[in-house]
Amino acid sequence: MTQAQIKADWIAVDWGTSNMRAWALSASGTVLAEASSDQGMGKLRREDFEAALLSVVQDWIDGPTTVMACGMVGSRQGWVEAPYAAVPCATLPEGLVQAPVTHPDLTVYVIPGIKQMSPADVMRGEETQVTGFLARNKNWDGVICLPGTHTKWVHVSADEVVSFQTFMTGELFDTLSTQTVLRHSVAADGWDDAAFAEGLDMGLSRPERLAARLFSLRANGLLNDMAGTAARAQLSGLLIGTELAAAKPYWLGQHIAVIGESKLSKLYVDALATQAAPATQVNAATITLAGLTAAYQRLKG
Repeated sequence: MTQAQIKADWIAVDWGTSNMRAWALSASGTVLAEASSDQGMGKLRREDFEAALLSVVQDWIDGPTTVMACGMVGSRQGWVEAPYAAVPCATLPEGLVQAPVTHPDLTVYVIPGIKQMSPADVMRGEETQVTGFLARNKNWDGVICLPGTHTKWVHVSADEVVSFQTFMTGELFDTLSTQTVLRHSVAADGWDDAAFAEGLDMGLSRPERLAARLFSLRANGLLNDMAGTAARAQLSGLLIGTELAAAKPYWLGQHIAVIGESKLSKLYVDALATQAAPATQVNAATITLAGLTAAYQRLKG
């Protein structure tokens, strides 16, 4: 079947700040096609979203078509604001919001995010991944870690989000390695497993010394010729170790699943293993689609 011949019964969309990913699906849930775009929420005005969507999915539309979307498309700066549900709440919140469209055959629904009043926290998109994981793992209770720019730890019980906590670990890594004095010491790519393990141990055992350890990376480059790849890995280890130390009340003694980009997720799985905390690594795209499918199935009853 060529791209031009693909006609979706419905369309799933994961629309983040930087990118958008879409799947054409049959009524039975079979993926017929998938496509992506760099037209993320951060690049679009509210009136641009429909055109950005159609540029990716136009060829899949043949008659009335439902689109189910999650992520930053539902933020205050997105296509339409989908209000947050407050914890404790179902992992798939009630209250789908319809986006305004002019195309006569399109109906677009946006999944709400989840908020926590104290300590204040929010998520958009991750709730759909959690829903997808639970759809594949019935009656699962535990903690789900979603590594990324803003890593989230989500406590799940009885198919509800009980509480969650966000860590800006990924954004800190990017900022420290490219916009501080460490940019002179940290390589843009490459890796050193031993340096990561050393940084992880430092972060886990003495998280309060993070600021001092960070400058030591610069000093080790100047005085001891520490390689840029080693500095990169040790910086990652320091930040992840400090995060794990702070998140210990979440993961200690719990079932743990890690959902995210494969390389980053493996770092978290390996780091947790050093603390005798086994974790299951899960493919993010597969689980996101499973969550969008669960939302569509609920809509259709």
